[in-house]
Amino acid sequence: MCYDQLRSLSEDEITPWRTTRSPDENAAVVEDLRDRLAETQARLERARAREAELSRRLQEMKRFVSVMEILEIYLKRRYQEQQQHVRVELESPLRKPSYLAELSLIADLGVLIG
Repeated sequence: MCYDQLRSLSEDEITPWRTTRSPDENAAVVEDLRDRLAETQARLERARAREAELSRRLQEMKRFVSVMEILEIYLKRRYQEQQQHVRVELESPLRKPSYLAELSLIADLGVLIG
């Protein structure tokens, strides 16, 4: 709540109710209190709407972060699988890497044709 928006009560407004006031003065005080209550209710309504919007946006951000975390885990796993695949291809003395086998086959075909 913004306290700077609250106005302080004047000496007249603090006067005990036992003081006799004219009906016009009473009506003016009641009207002033109604206006202030309406302003307070309007501020409260705006604050609740703002809170609801911020809560909605927070939930949306949380969903986005969850999706990003899932993608991060998936991409890390795929990267590790690719690294392992490359490592196996390079470390295997009996197997040529698949791209080298293809190049060799192309070279052999070139010799046969040429």
